[in-house]
Amino acid sequence: MRMENEMPVTTTSQAARTGSPGKRATNLSLSIDVLETARRLDINISQVCDQHLREVVRIEQERRWREEHADFIAAFNATIETEGLPLDEWRSF
Repeated sequence: MRMENEMPVTTTSQAARTGSPGKRATNLSLSIDVLETARRLDINISQVCDQHLREVVRIEQERRWREEHADFIAAFNATIETEGLPLDEWRSF
């Protein structure tokens, strides 16, 4: 059982999941054609930007976590490769 380079799942507050409380107005520069088309299609621009930025932040945090823990993950995987899994001899599956 090798350790994967994945960031552990963390819990978030209800406010962070719903995105409603704790918002702040900000200025964005968007392409005029995309903005006008989004408005014509009744797309909630604020919600879409918030959702996309949230995903970009999650991906970047995950990338940095993998980078910061790469040495440990490599060492752990090397140990498993040479020594096997703990209690592996008693595994029945």
